[in-house]
Amino acid sequence: MRVLGIETSCDETGIAVYDSNGGLLAHDLYSQIGVHAEYGGVVPELASRDHVRKILPLIKQVLSDANTTAKEIDGLAYTSGPGLIGALMVGVCVGRALAYAWQVPAIGIHHMEGHLLAPMLEESPPAFPFIALLVSGGHTQLVEVKGVGIYHILGQSLDDAAGEAFDKAAKMLDLDYPGGPAIAELAKKGVAEKFKFPRPMTDRPGLDFSFSGLKTFTLNTIVKYRGDDVLPDDQTSADIACAFEEAVIDTLTIKCLRALKQTGLKRLVVAGGVSANERLREKLTERIHKINGEVFYARHEFCTDNGAMIAYAGCQRLLAGYHEDLAVTAKPRWPMDNLMPLTEE
Repeated sequence: MRVLGIETSCDETGIAVYDSNGGLLAHDLYSQIGVHAEYGGVVPELASRDHVRKILPLIKQVLSDANTTAKEIDGLAYTSGPGLIGALMVGVCVGRALAYAWQVPAIGIHHMEGHLLAPMLEESPPAFPFIALLVSGGHTQLVEVKGVGIYHILGQSLDDAAGEAFDKAAKMLDLDYPGGPAIAELAKKGVAEKFKFPRPMTDRPGLDFSFSGLKTFTLNTIVKYRGDDVLPDDQTSADIACAFEEAVIDTLTIKCLRALKQTGLKRLVVAGGVSANERLREKLTERIHKINGEVFYARHEFCTDNGAMIAYAGCQRLLAGYHEDLAVTAKPRWPMDNLMPLTEE
C-alpha cells in the first residue's frame, strides 16, 4: 500500500509518501519558524494561512520526488489532532478532499502516535513492548506501548510541557525562537555546577511532570543576577541556560528510569522535538545502558513534526482495515489512550 501523509498540526507543513513494501519514498517539510520568530511563539492564524499557501505545492513536489502519480496512491493519512484547530483543518480538509477525488480510503492520525512510531522508520526499529517518552512543545508523556494502538499513559505534564518550558526560558534570556536549540547552544558555554536548579516532582512517587515551578525558579535567578542591563552578563546567562537544561534532562531521565523499573521493561523509545537535544540523548543513552537496556530515537529530521511519521502510522492503520467516512473531523484535544488497537492486548 502506498500512502500520502499530511501533517499540519502546528507550524510545520509536512508531506510524505510511504510504501508498505518500499518504505519511505519521499518527504519534505516547510517550517514556519521565520514567520513566528518575531512574535516569540506560534500565532495560530498566521500558521493556518501559511499551511493554506504551502500544502498543495508541497504535495505536488513530494509526489514528483517519489516518482509517483495520484493514480498510484492507495490511501491518505492526515493529522486530525491534537493541535491548533485552524492548522489541523487545513490538512484534514485537503486530505479528505484528495481522498474523495482519488477514490481512496483516508484516515485521521493522532499526532503523538505519529511521533511515537517515528523510530519505526529507522533501519533498526524497536520491538514491542517498550516505554515511550514523548517530549515536545505541547506534550510530555510516558507511555507503555504494547503494540500499535495499545497505549497506557503512565505519566504526563500537569502544566507546561518540556518543550514549552524551553521556549519560555529562552524568551526570558532574550534568545531566538524556538527556544530548545537556542538554550542548548548557549548552555554549551555554561558551567554546570554554577547553579543548582530543582528537579521537579522527582522527590515523590509517580511519573507525572511539572515544569512551571522550574520556569519560575529560572526567572527568579535571572532577576537576582542581572546587572545594570535587563539580563545577567553573558557568562551568567550561559550558566543559567546550562543549569536549566540539566534540570529538565535530569528530570526526564529520572522519570524514564522509574517507568522502566515500574513496568519491568528494558526498552525505551524517545520521540518528539525535544528528543533532538544532544545532551538528553547522551544522558539517557548512558543511564539506560547501565541497566542493560536499549534506547531508540528517530533521526533528527523526524524528531520535529513531519509527514513521514503520519504516512507510516496511516499505512499501518489502513492496512489493518481502518478508514474514516466523508466527515471532516479535527480534534484539537484527543487522548491517545482512546485510539483503536491494531491487535489484541
